[in-house]
Amino acid sequence: MSQLTVSKLARRAGTSADTLRYYERIGLLPEPERSPSGYRLYGDAAAERVQFIKRAQRFGLRLEEIAELLQVRERGLCPCGHTRRLLERRMEEMDREMETLARLRADISQMVDELPTQDVEGWQCASDLIQIRAKSTGEGPENQQKERSV
Repeated sequence: MSQLTVSKLARRAGTSADTLRYYERIGLLPEPERSPSGYRLYGDAAAERVQFIKRAQRFGLRLEEIAELLQVRERGLCPCGHTRRLLERRMEEMDREMETLARLRADISQMVDELPTQDVEGWQCASDLIQIRAKSTGEGPENQQKERSV
């Protein structure tokens, strides 16, 4: 069994030592043994656990959900059913996020199509974005005219 310091484990896992300390603080990593000088010493099991955490994060699982899976594993049960439910829920969230992004992209595309291809003299643009900004910042032509006449 190899003994890894927090910095060596962090390098191996592709994360930071602070992240590992955080995982320990919230219970994702069990408290490791300590060297006589107080350094954390992790074994291979901790390295495998961190790899599991990183893989689960790659699939979009939150730390709380990862903790649930680890608890199921620690009880000696197969976490497959629970993992499936979490991943199905994550896919549903992603579908909603993609729908929102698709609507946003369509709105941006429409706005780009409505904007002139080059700058025009004065405030002749009909873009909602520009008009809202101009009115809210007081930089529109109506305010410029008032300033000139005063």
